[in-house]
Amino acid sequence: MQLDECTVIDLTQLLPGAYATQLFADLGATVLKVEPPAGDPLRSVPLVQPEDGVFDGLSRGKRSVVLDLKSEEGKRALYDLVADADVVIEGFRPGVASRLGADEETLRSIAPDLVYCSLSGFGQSGPYRDRPGHDLTFAGLSGLVDLSRRSTDERPTPPPFSVSDIGGGLFAAFSIVTALLSRERTGDGSYIDVSMLDVLISFSQSYAPSALAGNDPRPPEPFTGMYPCYDVYETADGQYVTLAAVEPQFWDRFCELVDRPDLREKHCSPDPAVRDALRETLADIFATRSQSAWLDAADEETTIAPVNSLEEALESPHARERELVVDGRIGFPARTDPPVEPATDGPPALGEHTREVLVAAGYSEAEIDALVDAR
Repeated sequence: MQLDECTVIDLTQLLPGAYATQLFADLGATVLKVEPPAGDPLRSVPLVQPEDGVFDGLSRGKRSVVLDLKSEEGKRALYDLVADADVVIEGFRPGVASRLGADEETLRSIAPDLVYCSLSGFGQSGPYRDRPGHDLTFAGLSGLVDLSRRSTDERPTPPPFSVSDIGGGLFAAFSIVTALLSRERTGDGSYIDVSMLDVLISFSQSYAPSALAGNDPRPPEPFTGMYPCYDVYETADGQYVTLAAVEPQFWDRFCELVDRPDLREKHCSPDPAVRDALRETLADIFATRSQSAWLDAADEETTIAPVNSLEEALESPHARERELVVDGRIGFPARTDPPVEPATDGPPALGEHTREVLVAAGYSEAEIDALVDAR
């Protein structure tokens, strides 16, 4: 799973593209982060403070090259880099890449086997393509925000994670790797158009059939609180645990654990009154012990788990053993053989590698000086 010989030119800004190309950097690819003279806004976006470490966590092992693509010198330098690249990923609004001379047609005329990915909120076509948006925009349009409430009487709330940004970046990376594999077999490059809204809508697999049938897919549904065997319960110390006893064998094991064999027959009852009474019974049962006592009582065949804070999740034995946190940042989220060695080099300073990269591309010091002075 190493991509040591792969060069990715990253023309994106902010979170979605940064996440996609961080996955490539962790897999050993050379990621050239081409930034405008002012830098990626993620370095200083108002809602994300530098001390939050968001830019740092998504820029490990990348190389920063500052090019002004509005200048002819900047365009020429980009073209020279593209000639030896495998992938270009851009995150501009539709039409901007073309105005900058960095569109798929132009760059694939230089490198016909190039894998070119456009990552945007609404994609390159459709009625919304020219609209601006952020994660919450796409979450709202996709139905996710509406599904965050159990009824229309409740106020919708924003998702706690930037799920469309991360989902879009992840799907872009997946699509690019697929295109690279195809190129190995056919020799042909590819164009990929990823819409973050499309990706988020595709995440609705468990709700879509109900919605398409004309039914209200809003919770409670089987996996969002309809059944007491699959819900969240408060413990005696004010903490919470999850119970996910969907399969009969897990429900039977739970009934054994709490010494309530009489509850077995009420598992996934179609009768709402039975379910309501069972939920009250389970709430009373869980309120008899602290969270830690429940976790101590649970065994490997009991689907009881704590509701962790994010800090607890990051510091858990699972996260430590799986090496999910590397040098205070989230690492590559998969185990492989041979293993992936996540990039550990710190984030690049703005333009830190401009000279080094251009020298490798055949530029003289005088040419680099002229390019830098032209910014």
